[in-house]
Amino acid sequence: MTAPEPTILATSGGHRLGGRTRLLFDALVHHAVELSGVHGRRPRVLYVGTATGDAEVLAARMAEAARVAGFDLTPLQLFPMPNVEDVEGTVLGHDVVWVMGGSVVNLLAVWRAHGLDDIMRRAWRAGVVLAGVSAGSLCWYKGGATDSFGPELRPVTDGLGLLPYGNGVHYDSDTGRRPLMHHLIADGAFASAHCTDDGVGLVYRGTELVEAVSEIPGKNAYVVTREGERTVEERIEPRLLPTPAF
Repeated sequence: MTAPEPTILATSGGHRLGGRTRLLFDALVHHAVELSGVHGRRPRVLYVGTATGDAEVLAARMAEAARVAGFDLTPLQLFPMPNVEDVEGTVLGHDVVWVMGGSVVNLLAVWRAHGLDDIMRRAWRAGVVLAGVSAGSLCWYKGGATDSFGPELRPVTDGLGLLPYGNGVHYDSDTGRRPLMHHLIADGAFASAHCTDDGVGLVYRGTELVEAVSEIPGKNAYVVTREGERTVEERIEPRLLPTPAF
């Protein structure tokens, strides 16, 4: 079972603190599974933690969150070497790829070293839902604003480019991201940018933005473009997703 067409869910959310567990999958991760169309069996989710250096503690927390959610989760690790023999077959054998946040610059470099950039492109075309948070959102676009180089935000412009836009994550919680994204649009680094407050995700069919969704009330998405000498920001009110029941 795969999505009927190439599908991406790019987010600034997806996780929340649990009661008996450190981490739970929030509505955005559940929506990624819903977009895959899987039914009649447990969803297969591939967790990719490259942006955190494949931190084992995060992989363990993701596995715990997947157990609570009723998903079968497989970690794809690239440090110190790939943990599976057939990386492409592993990616294509899942319904959803969920990419963790962290350093998008390091993620892109390591993925390219292992050919995972091309594998992700083939998986996208094959109907595997590509999704993630923060760096796991930025990676699918041409680029955006990142703290990968240090506390001062800088642009990254060599993303995978599956989505031909800039991307601004954590738009409401990191005050430096909005002005940098506006500057990048004004300078022509990107023709347009799609941005998300914390807890918001953007759904793409092919390269078309079809919907904004949110797991937190009162949050928004934005499309930033340039009109003449002006930078224009259009607010998009997301559809509020139902809170998962555990």
